[in-house]
Amino acid sequence: MASLCLSLHQTLKPLAAPRLTPLSLSFPTSTISLLPSPKRLSTLTTRASHTPTPATERVISIASYALPFFNSIQYGRFLFAQYPKLGLLVEPLFPILNLYTSLPYASFVAFFGLYLGVVRNTSFTRYVRFNAMQAVTLDVLLAVPVLLTRILDPGQGSGFGMKVMMWGHTD
Repeated sequence: MASLCLSLHQTLKPLAAPRLTPLSLSFPTSTISLLPSPKRLSTLTTRASHTPTPATERVISIASYALPFFNSIQYGRFLFAQYPKLGLLVEPLFPILNLYTSLPYASFVAFFGLYLGVVRNTSFTRYVRFNAMQAVTLDVLLAVPVLLTRILDPGQGSGFGMKVMMWGHTD
């Protein structure tokens, strides 16, 4: 092993010092210039125009996260049972949540409505479509614990399976 290490050290050559060259990157909205200077290693100059996102696009982006939020409330049932005051934060949403859960296939329709109506619609900006796609992805990922729960079915008793499920929901 020692001879192997010696042979590797003998074949390695020291690295040469890097040379500094001017670098300038131009983008449609900004210019970044890195210039070497004898006093400093580099100077960073950034000029960018910032246009704020309209309020309507922000509202649509926020509303798209209602789908995974409504589908994730079920995972907090043991947490809400353990800490009743925490449930007071969600209580104002109960009428909307009751309407959402009372309609058959509401989650299915909302999922495809969000995907086909917002994510695939190029008339919306990239900001809105990105947030809608994030919400759709979260909603799909929320289905994984439901599938695992149905496969591992802890039953109605207070056995080990129920304790593991309660632990998974609260911790």
